[in-house]
Amino acid sequence: MFQHVALFRGDPILSLNAQFAEDTHPRKVNLSIGVYLDDNRQLPMMASVAAAKAQLQQASHPYLPMEGLQDYRAQARALLFGASDASRIATIQTVGGSGALRIGADFLADWFPQARVWLSRPTWDNHWGIFSGAGFPVSDYPYYDPQTKGVDFNAMCDALNALPAGDVVVLHGCCHNPTGADLSDEQWRALADLFSQRGLIPFFDMAYQGFGRGIYGDSFVVRHFHDLGIPLLVASSFSKNFALYGERCGALQVACPDARQAATVLSQLQLTVRRNYSSPPTFGSRIVASVLGDAALRAQWEQELTQMRNRMRTMRELLHQELNTLAPQRDWDYLLKQQGMFSFTGLSAEQVATLRQQHGVYLIETGRLCVAALTKDVLPYVAQAIAALS
Repeated sequence: MFQHVALFRGDPILSLNAQFAEDTHPRKVNLSIGVYLDDNRQLPMMASVAAAKAQLQQASHPYLPMEGLQDYRAQARALLFGASDASRIATIQTVGGSGALRIGADFLADWFPQARVWLSRPTWDNHWGIFSGAGFPVSDYPYYDPQTKGVDFNAMCDALNALPAGDVVVLHGCCHNPTGADLSDEQWRALADLFSQRGLIPFFDMAYQGFGRGIYGDSFVVRHFHDLGIPLLVASSFSKNFALYGERCGALQVACPDARQAATVLSQLQLTVRRNYSSPPTFGSRIVASVLGDAALRAQWEQELTQMRNRMRTMRELLHQELNTLAPQRDWDYLLKQQGMFSFTGLSAEQVATLRQQHGVYLIETGRLCVAALTKDVLPYVAQAIAALS
């Protein structure tokens, strides 16, 4: 019966992670998959999260409504939109940030079937799978400039300015994956004007809020677009900033022109959830809601998040310092200009393969390096391996 079924060769990042687990190299270092590790190279258990978990140990696990836990939804909304009018924003809890993207894609496919989806070049690989899987034709727009290792903003604007009204543009709200190259607030303001004039639909992917400029700074673009009255979608995740990867805590929010439209959109998001997975998981959402809803735990979480953000910046600075010493003929300043979990190194696929085969240092094929997985004990070795390619 199933002889015609094609073999899935695996996700390139997750497959690389499995290959790393089997590697016997004595000094292997995994800088491919996007996870934050502490100084002991362990996934952290944040103290604020541990305290919330302890309070929830005796709680039961009922089904949640299709839209998710009410407190969680309210906290997720406030984290992105601040004190904006909640009645204009349709918010649902989702199965991680990926689930938020897929529910949003299915909703758009139902109600904007003539749209084309546009992704930055490059982008997170699974963006292509999620939006094409929802039935959209998917293309990309210029974003990264390999010469400057920053954003080619003029080319980006020229391309978006040529799109027809009603097309969907996926934007990384902060800590661009995979490049780490972000727009400035001034550039976001200019882009907002372009979207307003062209009638484009912005869909923000906010997987790393707090890892760039902090909770408030990283959400600037969402608030600015919303303040201008631009309808938008935003998918967010608490996997990274709460270190709750496996709990799959995400949210999808659709900012609408008025409360009536928001209520209608929410009803359709509920329907989309019902025909996908019926309702979201309970435990992780309770943890997030407990932390964000308690003043003491909220303050503790923000302090821990600041420490995580500062540690990533320190790793960037130390790697920059080491590479400047070992290979001064190359310009490594891009490491300090990029932000978030990732850095686009500019290494070729062949060089990445050499790193893996000769040194046991794992990057993904595009040359993306997970700065958040670097630690002081392995950093000199990683720097020496990269410098040897120069």
